[in-house]
Amino acid sequence: MNELLRQLLFLPEQRSSLAGEIDWLHYFVIVVTMGGAFLITLIGGYFLVRYRRRGESTTRPHPGVFARPALFLETVGLLSLGFVFLTFWNVGTRQFVDLRTPPEDALDVYVTAKQWMWKFSYPAGESMISVLYVPARRPVRLVMTSRDVIHSFFVPAFRIKQDVLPGRYTTVWFEASEPGAYPILCTEYCGTSHSEMRGQVIALDPADYERWLAGGAASTPAFAQEAASQAEQEGAEAEPTMPTRGERAAARHGCLRCHSLDGTPHVGPTWAGLYRAVVPLEGGGERIADEAYITESIMDPLALVHRGFQRVMPSYVGQIPPPDIAAMIELIKSIRDVPRGPVVPWDGGVPGSATPEGVTP
Repeated sequence: MNELLRQLLFLPEQRSSLAGEIDWLHYFVIVVTMGGAFLITLIGGYFLVRYRRRGESTTRPHPGVFARPALFLETVGLLSLGFVFLTFWNVGTRQFVDLRTPPEDALDVYVTAKQWMWKFSYPAGESMISVLYVPARRPVRLVMTSRDVIHSFFVPAFRIKQDVLPGRYTTVWFEASEPGAYPILCTEYCGTSHSEMRGQVIALDPADYERWLAGGAASTPAFAQEAASQAEQEGAEAEPTMPTRGERAAARHGCLRCHSLDGTPHVGPTWAGLYRAVVPLEGGGERIADEAYITESIMDPLALVHRGFQRVMPSYVGQIPPPDIAAMIELIKSIRDVPRGPVVPWDGGVPGSATPEGVTP
């Protein structure tokens, strides 16, 4: 039945762990709405024939005779429609939560969209243009941002679509059910070459993926090499690991003048052990130091100030490009197990007068 309905609706094959559930909700909504429309058509046709006008009639309603509503039928109809609505809402809400909650062991990949290409960066250091390599049967979380206008990341075979916005990060996750090559489309009009903003997800067996990650591209399957040929022509190259790029970006933008990487107290909170830590806020309350909090603290540092630290950090809106922010977040993740030490401000002098050893601002 699933295959019949999929072909009748011209849907691509289901190639992710959640694609089947999403399609079944799709089928359910279509069958119920089409069934309701057919029922209304039948009732309307019956009324059209049963109560059609039969010539001129001089009959007048008898005084005191009124039409009585069928309360039982109206009640059944109202409750039935309410049940259908609540069923749609319950199933849709559960799927929405599932699509927004990646598993704990999900592989993070950073996606940067710009007119008119997709760039994928891996924490291990690889960076690819237009081709996303992932291991099959393992959850993958995409952390996405745009460098110019609104784009939308869509993989039809996985049934996932997520807007990619400038100036903020959005996430989506999937788990490819089997190896293969799957097209990526942009479904938000983004300029003259919008229709050419395409890419490929290459899902590999875990062993093939590890070989590719280690640099053994020649040992990847033939379909993967063929699908990646466009990226090779455009000069996709390996880069330093993202934590390394994050440390360079932090030094370049002056972040390490006020934040330490080894837990030492400084002008601002240390980055050691910060990721996923509970941050007490000035004025009360707490926040988990996740990607959203770290990004917000860079863009608008006075909105949620770490308790005990001065309000001296300026805003970096428009000054730090999204790839640098993503790399700095990976740097903070990489030192999450470094002991933080006492979470108190540094009192060693004027901000910026000391620079961590080996780092050039």
